[in-house]
Amino acid sequence: MIRVAIANQKGGVGKTTTAINIATAMAATGWKVLLIDLDPQGNASTGIGLSADERERSSYDLLVDQLPLSECVVQSRIPGLDVLPATVDLSGAEVELVAVENRTERLRNALSASSDYDIAFIDCPPSLGLLTLNALCAADTLLVPLQCEFFALEGLSQLLQTVERVQQRFNPDLGIIGIALTMFDRRNRLTDQVSDDVRSCLGALVFDAVIPRNVRLSEAPSHGLPALIYDHNCTGSRAYMALARELITRLPEKRKAA
Repeated sequence: MIRVAIANQKGGVGKTTTAINIATAMAATGWKVLLIDLDPQGNASTGIGLSADERERSSYDLLVDQLPLSECVVQSRIPGLDVLPATVDLSGAEVELVAVENRTERLRNALSASSDYDIAFIDCPPSLGLLTLNALCAADTLLVPLQCEFFALEGLSQLLQTVERVQQRFNPDLGIIGIALTMFDRRNRLTDQVSDDVRSCLGALVFDAVIPRNVRLSEAPSHGLPALIYDHNCTGSRAYMALARELITRLPEKRKAA
């Protein structure tokens, strides 16, 4: 199973929207996909259509009580896509795990015991705390959604430093599969400037596909649907399909045909 963490400690950059729609696109192409909601707000779970009643078990039970992954996962309405949901209980997990031995390894150990999926996407909270650290330790690679604004660039440098520390101390195999530019507005000159700066600094690491500002992307979660199902023909959906195709080409060759 390939494990992709979707992380950026800055909030509101499109992490959850990216996680939901990339996971949906991969499932639509025949991959067996697991979407892991590691954010106490539970937005990925809500956006995929899981009500609070459907979250009897969650990522909290997996990390804190160490229940098997198979007991915590819920089938979504999208064929081929299962979800490890999150509840507000997860907000206490960082405190409860502070004194626990191997606290950064909880998610990695749980995922290593499962061979039911081709790929897992981990939606991280907007912080660099213990939950995100668990995700980075468990992941094979990292996908970074980056909003096209100045402050996002500062946050990116902090994230890259964190990745370097994780590589040195916990997960030497962690790589970055790409930077996805989100909330792209061609009417705004700053957007083009930030995009040019990121591409000049990081080159081929930045995905060619960019995610535009799009009303349909914002509307879809309120209907409990990924944008790809809510309106598969809107510009946002088409952009995420292009991003998914590009992501597949960057995955390890031996696993593309999983």
